[in-house]
Amino acid sequence: MCLPMHAVSSMDVLTSNWSNIQSLPESYVFPLERRPGTNNIPASKDIPIINLENIYGPERPEIVQHIIKASQDFGLFQVINHGVSRDLMDQTMRIFQDFFASPAEFKSRFYSNDLNSSCRLYTSTLNYKNETVHYWRDNLTHRCHPLEDHIIHWPENPSGYRNIIGKYSIEARKFLLTMLELICEGMGLETGYFGGELSKTQLISVNHHIPCPNPSLTLGMPEHCDPNLISMLQQGNISGLQALKDGRWIGIEPLPNAFVVIPGLQLRVISNGKLSSAVHRVVTNSKESRTTIGTFVAPSSDILIRPADSVLKESSLTPLYRGYTYKEFFSMFTGNNCEAERALECFKL
Repeated sequence: MCLPMHAVSSMDVLTSNWSNIQSLPESYVFPLERRPGTNNIPASKDIPIINLENIYGPERPEIVQHIIKASQDFGLFQVINHGVSRDLMDQTMRIFQDFFASPAEFKSRFYSNDLNSSCRLYTSTLNYKNETVHYWRDNLTHRCHPLEDHIIHWPENPSGYRNIIGKYSIEARKFLLTMLELICEGMGLETGYFGGELSKTQLISVNHHIPCPNPSLTLGMPEHCDPNLISMLQQGNISGLQALKDGRWIGIEPLPNAFVVIPGLQLRVISNGKLSSAVHRVVTNSKESRTTIGTFVAPSSDILIRPADSVLKESSLTPLYRGYTYKEFFSMFTGNNCEAERALECFKL
């Protein structure tokens, strides 16, 4: 397929519109030092798995400590028996797969690089025109809380989109707020600390990766940390997510009916560095398409974020970070090419 890359339009650049790709376009070939290479990275057997089945029973304190330890040691974990039905998860995955399989003319209605859009479809990153190399993905992102404010901007098709994705958004939010409350308990914070403005914003972000002619030369997503408060990922059944652990990449196995939970950088700051946020990336697949559903909870733009007083008092700690607004942090994060350590350095005391 010949791609007229000089003219950027959704018809040309959305990879989900492509067919019969025999070789990797040059603009997707990464520099040698950034390529994932041909080494197959096996799924790690050490990734913590949190079972929430007995979360309201006597095992709750043990589960809470398991979550805190996983957040400290790995900066991510998988959760089973989380309360979101398998049927709803499957329906949601099918809806998004059908969306990306929709005709190019239909998808072009949602193509946008406007960060403030309630619903946007784009490819690679929002900076596509200025990139020297592109990531092998299309992304659909929309806001979903409060639901009634944003659902009118969502696609109406495939059939049932708003109904099913609306239900999923509500259940995903319930789950993430539960995880935040458990983290709150484990850190010794007052009940409801992460409520209100600290968890006001919610996004669904769906990545779609078509089969890639040469996975060793490109990436589906760059290595990064999530800048928000907390994230969850429904992987489907195709591997591709990798996390950096002790200087080495490890694979995150897609478990049936499980969510990957990733504490965001705001939890790292609020915990005064006690919790970590995993550096992660996505590699591509040569044979199968891969669709993943991310849900992100973030603070409102103007809420003040700083190390929690109770965390500091518990061990007579000195705060590592000054207070800032999420708007200020996000601006610094994107301005530093989404590199977490460089962004955090700007707020260190």
